[in-house]
Amino acid sequence: MVVGAAALAWPRLARADERDLDAIRAQIVKHHDEAVQRLQEWIRQPSIAAENRGMSEGCDLTMRLLREAGFVEVSKVPTDGQPGIFATLDAGAPRTVGVYFMYDVKQVDPSEWSSPPWEAALVEKPGLGKVVVGRGAVNQKGPEAAFLAALHAIRGTGRKLPVNLVFVAEGEEEIGSPHFPQIVRRPEVQAALGRCVGIFMPSASQGLDGAVTLTLGAKGVIELELIASGERWGRGPRRDIHSSNKARVDSPAWHLVEALATLVSPDGNDPAIEGFAEKARTLSAAEKAMIAQAASRLDEGSAKKLLGVDHWVHDVSWREALELLMSRPTVNIEGLVGGYTGPGGKTILPNRAVAKLDLRLVPDMTAAAALAALKAHLVKRGFGDIEVHMSGGYDPTSTPADAAMIRAETAVYRRGGIDPVMLPRNAGSWPGYVFTGEPLHLPAGHFGLGHGSGAHAPDEYYVVESKNPKVQGMDGAVGSFVDYLHELALTK
Repeated sequence: MVVGAAALAWPRLARADERDLDAIRAQIVKHHDEAVQRLQEWIRQPSIAAENRGMSEGCDLTMRLLREAGFVEVSKVPTDGQPGIFATLDAGAPRTVGVYFMYDVKQVDPSEWSSPPWEAALVEKPGLGKVVVGRGAVNQKGPEAAFLAALHAIRGTGRKLPVNLVFVAEGEEEIGSPHFPQIVRRPEVQAALGRCVGIFMPSASQGLDGAVTLTLGAKGVIELELIASGERWGRGPRRDIHSSNKARVDSPAWHLVEALATLVSPDGNDPAIEGFAEKARTLSAAEKAMIAQAASRLDEGSAKKLLGVDHWVHDVSWREALELLMSRPTVNIEGLVGGYTGPGGKTILPNRAVAKLDLRLVPDMTAAAALAALKAHLVKRGFGDIEVHMSGGYDPTSTPADAAMIRAETAVYRRGGIDPVMLPRNAGSWPGYVFTGEPLHLPAGHFGLGHGSGAHAPDEYYVVESKNPKVQGMDGAVGSFVDYLHELALTK
């Protein structure tokens, strides 16, 4: 076994007994191959909620991995959709910490991958080292497997965890977590979470330069479909007809396009749904200062290169672009389909057109209010016939910078020689609102060293043996979770 130098460079735990540390470190190195193989087995089990593919098997495998890592009480939680998981690990510690997992992954088109998405192949990636390639490698099975490996390493020394753990998982994160509240709001789960100092989701937080961006929350999201049809509209055809009839017949596709155009400003950048953003919280002076500091530390050119863009909206500055990313609610078209889209032409007037949208929400907005505003807007503008089907979504999350969870994260990163960049929130979304909102009001966030990329895209990967001295491999990621658990046990 060859372990990358970066993986062995993780600093000593500042608050742990040296003998404990040496023993845990030895376990991490000794069981490196087992940790990687555990991740490979997990990736090889497809679990795609959007296609209802492999979900029962994916849930059962995750439960088995939890039991093997030391969780004694592991139960499957039924919902109106895919099942969740609830587990506890009582170490007899004074403090209890919550952990959130997702076991589902995004869809794939194998033809777009250089390595089969379910093979979990180990590939040498220039400049990085050995990576595992597969759907779910970084989002989120790689970081989650690293966390489980940390539990194995501590148990392997015969020592107890420094904190008790309460674990919740879902299989619908990638479709907007429509049934996650049914898991968290069960009385026994609420009671267990109520004893926690906070909850975190394992992540691979390092960029290619080794830097870490620490976020204090996330935007909320609504995913939905807008459907225009001749049958529902009462105009246009009830089935596809020859396009020559456009001279005398209305088009449901154009009807949908016209409706979509009312949702945003003429350039498509600002939401124009009446009442949609009226409660959106503006950035505070402290948040603006945080963003300004981040703008001075983050590289704009690298961000544009990563996204494949040359301009920000309205050609705003780098600082303004970050402010928009943190504070602007959005209305985005994910996909737009109607009629014939195959090779050549078919000269039809389609009877039906569908738009898939996602709406991002900032603090003080709610998914319920945003959906109601959208429906009311469509009715008022004369598009009440257009069907609105929400498939998933949830409210934004927010955690104070002085929360013990955040201070513990910062302490661990800095002990590792990393001064994290702090931002008010992630522009992406996760269902942390069930923890940060009523009735729990827990701090929540993400933590973990290591690197991966390609979430939701082809050739998704997670670094297991790093050759980049600034980036941790899997062993370094495992070590960071060990350190974090010890830090959480002591941070007041």
